[in-house]
Amino acid sequence: MGAPLYAQVTDVALYLPGTSLTTTELEDRLAGLNPGVPIPRKLIECVTGVSSRHVADADQRARDLAVTAARELLARTGHPPAALDLIIFAGVSLDAVEPATAHMVAAELGAGCAAFDVRNACNSVLNAIELADTLITARRYRTVLVVCGEVATSAIRWRVGCEQEFRAAIPSYTVSDSGAALLLEAAAVPGIMGHRFCAVPEFWPAAVMPFRRLESGGHVTGPFTVDAVGLAVAVHKLDLDVLTQPLREHGVGWDDLAAICVHQASLPSLRSFCEGAGIPLDKVVVTIAEHGNLVAATLPAQLHEAARSGRVRRGDLVALVGVASGLSAGTVLLRW
Repeated sequence: MGAPLYAQVTDVALYLPGTSLTTTELEDRLAGLNPGVPIPRKLIECVTGVSSRHVADADQRARDLAVTAARELLARTGHPPAALDLIIFAGVSLDAVEPATAHMVAAELGAGCAAFDVRNACNSVLNAIELADTLITARRYRTVLVVCGEVATSAIRWRVGCEQEFRAAIPSYTVSDSGAALLLEAAAVPGIMGHRFCAVPEFWPAAVMPFRRLESGGHVTGPFTVDAVGLAVAVHKLDLDVLTQPLREHGVGWDDLAAICVHQASLPSLRSFCEGAGIPLDKVVVTIAEHGNLVAATLPAQLHEAARSGRVRRGDLVALVGVASGLSAGTVLLRW
């Protein structure tokens, strides 16, 4: 078998569409589309902390955002698409029920390798990293590209019948569009140090965007709904000790990390989650205010920002901490 093989994150890339939509502009548009419905100004930013989000062009699909990020990453690292062994598309957005969006990404890139999707709400990328690490250390693949493309603003609820419906739709007003890519490669020393996940699946109805069958045939997506109380109860029931297990296994704590990337659906929920999990907020890369909820691209976006700003340097320890609808949570500990 030879010497042990490990997985390492070679680099990360992020693509943010050029069009931005401030919360004030969003409120103006809502007011114009829903005359007679009171749209309380500044409420969205007050309860979520989101001041702006990115919006993809009308003709940009999830795969387009993912491919843009992937091309930048492959060019920067000097990896031609032909050198890839596996492409994993990980995200909430998808371009078709069939086939897997990963095949569309592979075709756009000109790659002829294996390809499949991983979907677990906002933890999709985190689980894709876990899977890529497992496959690399098992010597199944040596070079794995994990990509994500989110066109989450397509879920914004622009029509509301009353103020109560507006308030219920607030979670949809936080979302943002983006593309992200990570390259994982086989290495002689550990890059991915460890990962652990937990779930309380009985609380899946607390945050859901369902498919609805039409009598005429086919399906449409229903509105994204969040039961804030149920979600808070679910988070409370998570085994948060699991989040620190990869750290404990290596004799480190949160304070030993250069940065902690934590999924962010809103600023208040981020603070509450970090307090409950014992995560020091000053270590967290906060992106929610300026970029909105980037869905499954949130964690690679934070890693990208931390690396480009110099906050994280090669050799530093970083934790990626995810919490997602379902409800699931987990940590990936890596050495950058």
